[in-house]
Amino acid sequence: MKDKVTIHTLKRLKQIGQKICMVTAYDATFARIFDQSGADVLLVGDSLGMVVQGHDSTLPVTMDQMVYHSAAVTRSTRRAHVVGDMPFMSYQVSPQDAVRNAGRLVTEGGVGSVKLEGGSEFADTVRAIVRASIPVMGHLGLTPQSVHKMGGYVVQGRDEEQGRKILDDALALEAAGAYSLVLEGVPLDLARTITQRLSIPVIGIGAGKSCDGQVLVCYDLLGMNPDFKPKFVKHYANLHGSISDAVGAFFSEVREGVFPDEEHSFKATKGLRAVTAPAMSAGAPLQGDTPVSAEGGEEKVGPVYGIPV
Repeated sequence: MKDKVTIHTLKRLKQIGQKICMVTAYDATFARIFDQSGADVLLVGDSLGMVVQGHDSTLPVTMDQMVYHSAAVTRSTRRAHVVGDMPFMSYQVSPQDAVRNAGRLVTEGGVGSVKLEGGSEFADTVRAIVRASIPVMGHLGLTPQSVHKMGGYVVQGRDEEQGRKILDDALALEAAGAYSLVLEGVPLDLARTITQRLSIPVIGIGAGKSCDGQVLVCYDLLGMNPDFKPKFVKHYANLHGSISDAVGAFFSEVREGVFPDEEHSFKATKGLRAVTAPAMSAGAPLQGDTPVSAEGGEEKVGPVYGIPV
């Protein structure tokens, strides 16, 4: 196993110009696969509200849910740095609330850092969390928790005023102690400028190739929802098709009586065979499973399904 990735590893990667690879994970199985595949960072995103829970935004996700999913991911991660999202209203009320909730993600969820959305208005909150020895990753640009304020999932920073605000916010987060920044849904020229101005790593999603790294939602890059393909998403697989084919094949074999076959069944010991032999004769019903017809008589059953024939 390669050395554990820490916030200091990520800073070194920026310094040497090596791109950082980050992907979301919400459960132990995917976390193990991504970790073994070489992910630098696993993000337990509040995007789980949409891709796991079926909501139309991230807003309904709770602290308890984030802790639960973070713990599942960290239990199966050996190398990658794990970041846990601070869900909506877990840090907006006060810095004290933010520190308490960030602490839960670390102590109960096992994450190595937390991520929160927003700029200079949360600089004091970032300072308070960092003061509690919890690393903070910022998130600017298209911030999903502000979907109502933005009027939808709209690209940010396209005009001079918005662009300057995002740049100023990025500098403010760095000054407040953030160790990294996610930049989502902004023009590539703005992302390039921010990446060059900041000494901390900038991870892009829909922000062009000049960022220090890239992140995608795992279900998006794996092609598990073919109907969802915004401009910034690339499908690296078609798991929707592969999974549908596999499950369909299973259903067909079950209905045709092909699965399970002898290879996928357990065999009895010699002693047990003596007990079960009478019930296993061709066409004989299983003991205790003889159905009764509506007229009160016994019905014969098929040898495979136990369906009246």
